[in-house]
Amino acid sequence: MTSLPTPRDNLKIIEQLLGQLPPARPQLVVLPEACLCFGAGDKQQREVAEIFAEGELQQRLSELAKQHNIYLVAGTVPVIDSQDDAKFSAASLVYGPNGDCLARYNKIHLFDVDVADNTKQYRESKWTEAGREVVTVATEFGVLGLAVCYDVRFPELFRALRSAGAEVIALPSAFTKVTGAAHWEVLTRARAIEQQCALVAGAQVGTHANGRETYGHALVIDGWGKVLSACDGQQSPCLSTASVDLNKLGDIRKNIPVAKHFASSKKVIHESSQSGH
Repeated sequence: MTSLPTPRDNLKIIEQLLGQLPPARPQLVVLPEACLCFGAGDKQQREVAEIFAEGELQQRLSELAKQHNIYLVAGTVPVIDSQDDAKFSAASLVYGPNGDCLARYNKIHLFDVDVADNTKQYRESKWTEAGREVVTVATEFGVLGLAVCYDVRFPELFRALRSAGAEVIALPSAFTKVTGAAHWEVLTRARAIEQQCALVAGAQVGTHANGRETYGHALVIDGWGKVLSACDGQQSPCLSTASVDLNKLGDIRKNIPVAKHFASSKKVIHESSQSGH
């Protein structure tokens, strides 16, 4: 998506894209980061933020998940827990086919960096409250782990998701054009390979209302690191779909048992550290 500053306009785009979905079930749809409000600065996201589990924006996302009989990852939506909150949470919300909100993940790693692009400086923490919890949720197709954009640079989070049972990881994103061209596919494939999980990454693309440029290239990656589907080069709203055989994850994990080996190496490192005292 090339999300706009006005949530209602973005909901119309989402509705149009969902109308193009193939009929396969069960189906997971991952929207980009800041899918309902983008391009006018984080201050405006705070202004449109809703109390969690209340408000017309969340209600509409719930209705769309139910209407299309899908698991919908709306990532991210600005939510607050009290009207007195100075900052909002960049919340990735998971809606089930019956419209229920099944999970909420608040983005942990906030993008406070300097980049050689039109925006130059990003200070996400100014308006966003960092999350503190690793979140997974059981679905018809397996356990879904949640992460957002800049999180992809922190493999420890993805290891924690795998340890919590994740088989698929949703990664809504809004990578800058500069960092995306350099690192997007490398990082997403690496996280899928390391944790032997399928990864579904929605993405913002193009030039937004505030001049910010995002990279796009939404991806579906299997647990072997193979890109199954991608919105390569698309500079306008589109969707990329793929069928993922999660049964193959069992073979991948059996043949290369990295989780087991990590547990063993972690024990050795711990024992070594203890002896060092």
